[in-house]
Amino acid sequence: MAQPTHGLGGLKYDPAKKTRAQEWNVLLALVVILVTFELLGRIFLGDSFLFNTRENATSLFNEQRLQIIILQVSIVGIIAIGVTQVIIIGGIDLSSGSVVGATAMIAMSFAQVATVNGNPNPKAIFLEQGWLDLPVIVPVVIGLCCGVIAGMVNGFLIAYTRIPPFIATLGMMVSARGLSKWWSNGNPVSFPTESYAAIGKGLNPVLIFVGLAVLFHLIMTYTKYGKHCYAIGSNEDAVRMSGISVPRHKVLVYTLAGMLASLAAVVLSSKNLTAQAGMGVMYELQAITMAVIGGVSLAGGRGSVVGTVLGALILGVITSGFTFLKLNAYYQEMTMGAIIVGAVVMDQWRQQSRGRGK
Repeated sequence: MAQPTHGLGGLKYDPAKKTRAQEWNVLLALVVILVTFELLGRIFLGDSFLFNTRENATSLFNEQRLQIIILQVSIVGIIAIGVTQVIIIGGIDLSSGSVVGATAMIAMSFAQVATVNGNPNPKAIFLEQGWLDLPVIVPVVIGLCCGVIAGMVNGFLIAYTRIPPFIATLGMMVSARGLSKWWSNGNPVSFPTESYAAIGKGLNPVLIFVGLAVLFHLIMTYTKYGKHCYAIGSNEDAVRMSGISVPRHKVLVYTLAGMLASLAAVVLSSKNLTAQAGMGVMYELQAITMAVIGGVSLAGGRGSVVGTVLGALILGVITSGFTFLKLNAYYQEMTMGAIIVGAVVMDQWRQQSRGRGK
């Protein structure tokens, strides 16, 4: 019996060409990596990567290691959520790490206490002005505004002057890093208020990361904003002809990415109880790596926040696994580079496969 072709323009449905969602492939890769480290630990160390092997253990899993894995990717994961949206529209953002450094310095300087052990705060920048012991909302809002301004500048340059995203965000990367060093003449800024320090305490960074991931997953899946992001990344000319303001949308996407980078800076400086000009170095590449590993196409138009979260977990598991196996940190960096190249090669292969399947 002939297969029905109604509504398909004469084309027949081929079950063999049906593919599972990219997120399932990333999840499978995560499971394979976990199993690999578990087996390597059992064989070479006689220890378990995931499970408690102590006789007095009260839980099945090694909760401490799992918490470390999630904690070490949560802050960069916040950045990666914004970077994911930028890449989906066909852009790139190299400035997020430097925005973290600049925002951390500025936000922390407005979060300092007036006295330390009964003496004037030796690190206080605004001691003479008296801008100390401020409510926590002040440094948080100021920090977020730093990211918003940086993102708007990136978006404006890219959307209205047609500067390539690589060049525009590279310029912001250098400028923001210079700002972070100039702000306190290269000196660290420390001693925040208790309310500011509470932001990054315990598992709060993980909760913030998960909350933002859920929020932006819903936004990218069910709102016009998300649909326009995918449409612009797939065919910008068609979107422009449909009446959608592509430049305005690009500015919005880069602004959100900058705001998320600044939020990550607030959480990071709060967690470390100090801010330094060198904070956030290489964070932009880690965020891009998380997105690419998670299946976000550098060509634009494809990817998801869920995939980026899974990519962040893969990155965290690999880092923790190498530490567990007591391998040199240099091997970690070389492996990360190989993973980035491999993920891009796979993305190119998927695009070519789709092109041949049309």
